[in-house]
Amino acid sequence: MTTPRQPSGSGSGAGRRQPPRAGAARPVAGRGQPAKGQPAKGQAARGQAAKAQPSKAQPTKGQPARGQAAKAQPARGQSAKAQPAKSASVGRAPRAPQQRRPEGRPPARSQAAVRPRPKSRLPQRPKALRLAEPKRRLRVIGVVLSLVFSVFAGRLVQLQLVDADALAADANTNRYLNIPITAERGSITSSDGVALAATVDAYDITADPAMFTPEATGIPDAPEQAAALLSPVLGVSKEKLAADLHTPKTRYKRLAAQQTPAAKNQISDLKAGLEKQSGSRACQAQKKLLGKPADQGGRTRVDNECANPLAGVFNRETQKRIYPAEGLAANLVGFVNGEGEGAGGLELQYQKQLAGKDGRSSYAQAGGRLVPTAGGSMDPAVPGSDIKLTINRDIQWAAQRAITDQVANSGAEKGYVVVQDVKTGQVIAMATAPGFNPNDLSLAKQSQMGNAALVDAYEPGSTAKLMSLAAVLDTGKANWDTKVTVPYPLVRAGQQFKDDVEHGTWYLTLAGVLAKSSNIGTIEAVETLGDGDQLKANQILDGYLRKFGVAKPTGLNFPGETPGMLKKPEDLVASEKYNIAFGQGPMQVNALQATSVYSTIANGGVRVAPSIVQGITGSDGKYVPTAPGEQTRVVSEQTAKTLTSMLESVVDDEQGTGGNAAIPGYRVAGKTGTANRGAADGKGYDGYTASFIGFAPADAPRYTVSCTLQGPVNGHFGGQLCGPVFKQVMEFTLKTMQVPPSGSQAPNLPVEWKP
Repeated sequence: MTTPRQPSGSGSGAGRRQPPRAGAARPVAGRGQPAKGQPAKGQAARGQAAKAQPSKAQPTKGQPARGQAAKAQPARGQSAKAQPAKSASVGRAPRAPQQRRPEGRPPARSQAAVRPRPKSRLPQRPKALRLAEPKRRLRVIGVVLSLVFSVFAGRLVQLQLVDADALAADANTNRYLNIPITAERGSITSSDGVALAATVDAYDITADPAMFTPEATGIPDAPEQAAALLSPVLGVSKEKLAADLHTPKTRYKRLAAQQTPAAKNQISDLKAGLEKQSGSRACQAQKKLLGKPADQGGRTRVDNECANPLAGVFNRETQKRIYPAEGLAANLVGFVNGEGEGAGGLELQYQKQLAGKDGRSSYAQAGGRLVPTAGGSMDPAVPGSDIKLTINRDIQWAAQRAITDQVANSGAEKGYVVVQDVKTGQVIAMATAPGFNPNDLSLAKQSQMGNAALVDAYEPGSTAKLMSLAAVLDTGKANWDTKVTVPYPLVRAGQQFKDDVEHGTWYLTLAGVLAKSSNIGTIEAVETLGDGDQLKANQILDGYLRKFGVAKPTGLNFPGETPGMLKKPEDLVASEKYNIAFGQGPMQVNALQATSVYSTIANGGVRVAPSIVQGITGSDGKYVPTAPGEQTRVVSEQTAKTLTSMLESVVDDEQGTGGNAAIPGYRVAGKTGTANRGAADGKGYDGYTASFIGFAPADAPRYTVSCTLQGPVNGHFGGQLCGPVFKQVMEFTLKTMQVPPSGSQAPNLPVEWKP
């Protein structure tokens, strides 16, 4: 505590100063104050008066009287004496005495107790530093943290419960999209590696339908506007495009597949132009007003000039299947559908190997734009394998041209040519007419898009006589020069059997039966197999027919391929027991099966399973060749040699039916075929099937060529219609493959004998 000041030497009345009354003026230093050492005018009197006159007001209970309180502290007058004023200027006049206050209120301090303002304060001792209370500080920190966590909790409740739907709607425009990555489809090439089917860069035009809603675009008809812009470029109707875009719950829609780079660039230019136009300041201002109240200038839509209906249209890099050779080998190679998947031919058969394995890309987008900082993932695609065929492009072209011309000239419904390597069984060419261009399927008819050489099952007719006589020769029942008497007609099972021309009795060798293509002579030769038992004869013949591959799959596993048909011997009735010997009735084959029969004889009696794929190159670049075709001996080598000589008589002998197939410089072995063609409804016959099958050079066979015409109207004999086609294709094949001419003459086996 500070030491109290000493009292001045004035009268005793100044020792205790009464507090001034309320409203009394306090004297100001320098005005109305006495000089140093002199008491103020009237000061002592006031002090004495205050001492002599007690206060009239009684103190309240528990409150001391003012006189007592003043007694406990030094008088202000004494303090004023100890510290005189600066000047002796006259002080202010005291105010008039105040009226008596109501009882219970303390009286105002006396003016005599008012001391002059000190000139300066005396220095005081500094206050001691007090430390904050720890408990109070912890309580404050706890309160602050509680408030912070309360804010966080409130915000969490708002996000998860109150505004969850609105936030989810906003996030709907900024989320990850999963886009498939189409694997590059493998190519299909000819034997020399030239592409028959290949893949080039293309673009799928896609869209995010959620970006075409009125809320996203600011216009109510964004799908219709986008469809009007895209339809001329994509070649898709406006109605279909608009319907695809009116699916806001779908985040991915493919509008058009495999578009050219030019179409993609045209759409990109349209989109960029609209984006620039809609990004102007005026348009941005309109967009900010969307959804606001009308009294704030809000809008329900933007002007068409400020909308970009293509903002949700994108493009995805993919591939397009093309066929560089157009219709060359199209019936064999096949085609793909609009999804890029194999839908016919080898494209369908090897779909899994060609397609590879698709990948997938995931990325974030906002407003149709990629968000590069949002990350993503990618599962790369695995490219498909390349298929290398046994087809020779040049020979395929020659075969296709020859059969196309003859189908047109003969008025046939269709025709096919097959070229096969007799040693390996590989198919060198397989042509069908009419064909189609797989680059534009819109121009193709459904009936033209299959491979008739493998799909059609037909009665082979006289070309099947080779198998019948092979059974007779191989079992030792006859030889090429066995004498056969051929009457006209021949009656069996109550039926008359005839040859293609009416004749008297022929006296033919077995070679002559084949050369003149006698149905009756063939029936008589087959009857020797059973020694008078026709069922036994048919059972032996059935065994040979099946070993030649009749009614069995070729092994190609081609889509839609027919195995043909062959009735069991026990199921044959009436005329079927006999006409099966010359390729009619209960037997049907496809063109490759018929070709393989002649290749078997050309290969010394050993059948090699046909093949059309030379090898496959996988995605790892490793080439795996196709395993050689299975080999099966059907007849002895001697039987095959004898049959070859007999077939040469068909072409070289003047009485043979295949003179049109002769090739200068080469020995040719072959057989004509003219068969009744089964009706489309399976009841009876309607028209003819004309054919010729042969191989060359006969002295060292390399290739077999078959020609078949279905339903010709300008002639119907096989030698007449298919002989020239065989010659054209075989001659081209021998030259292309550089096969040397024959070094010897044909044996010219006798075809007749004199009784």
